[in-house]
Amino acid sequence: MTKSWRADRKKDQYYRKAKRENYRSRAAYKLKEIDFKFDLVRPGDRVVDLGASPGGWSQVAAELVGGDGEVYALDLARFSPIERVTFIRGDIRKDSSIARLLEHLPHGADVVLSDMAPNISGNYPYDHARSIDLCEHALAFATQVLREGGNFVTKVFYGDMTKGFVSMVRRSFGEVHVTHPKATRAASSEVYVVGIGFNGARVSPRNASSGRS
Repeated sequence: MTKSWRADRKKDQYYRKAKRENYRSRAAYKLKEIDFKFDLVRPGDRVVDLGASPGGWSQVAAELVGGDGEVYALDLARFSPIERVTFIRGDIRKDSSIARLLEHLPHGADVVLSDMAPNISGNYPYDHARSIDLCEHALAFATQVLREGGNFVTKVFYGDMTKGFVSMVRRSFGEVHVTHPKATRAASSEVYVVGIGFNGARVSPRNASSGRS
């Protein structure tokens, strides 16, 4: 991290707001906006947050579901505890991690969130393809665990494979939207694909076999 990057971050209104309001990341405001637009999460819901660390989305999800809801967070990185959030350390591309999540969700989930992103290499076509791969794994998990009528949102680095991925989401959800929250940095290529109303149709990532364990 360069000095200029740190200085720019401190000037960022959402970074400063997150500090004031005790959110772990500025990304919390992306989920807040998406939820406001699409009525994504409701009180009492069971929510899974993929790629959860450092926990900004899990914090918002815990607020939205209230005392009667449940939030399960998954990430490869460590995760400091959040009240009413159950953390599982693992990789959504691995069957072993999926099995651990499913143990907590015998009756399914109402919402699957994914703010996952690959480590940036600097080669955008490569990073875009890896982003799509993560999105496909998130979608495959969502269609495995969601109850009928459930909702899904995932971050994707926009590129030539985005249209095909959106078509995959359309097979399983009554409504599909592509949105760019205001809290997203202006220079960022990321967008969020939102699926509303799961219809029961399951999908699989094209290279799911690479994640078997």
